[in-house]
Amino acid sequence: MSSQAWEREQQNNSRLDELASKVSALRGVTIDIYDNARDQTLIDNTSDTFSSLGTTLKGSAGRLTRMAQSGNKVAVFKLAGIIIAVILILYWVWNLIF
Repeated sequence: MSSQAWEREQQNNSRLDELASKVSALRGVTIDIYDNARDQTLIDNTSDTFSSLGTTLKGSAGRLTRMAQSGNKVAVFKLAGIIIAVILILYWVWNLIF
């Protein structure tokens, strides 16, 4: 009788080990799904931020252009400075990437 009990105990231990490995694999998949969802939210937030920045820059450029057309010399210098700064930043980013 004790040999049968010993054999069943070994089978139970084996099954518990299999179950533990499956639970561990499921936990890993769940963590991967969570990380992927969190990364997607970060990408969406970054996209919204850049969209907002683009809208703000368009509005500022429009106001500076209207002021420059009215003959305001300070506005013309501001507009020229902004254009030069944007070109320099784009050039720097281009060299940084490539």
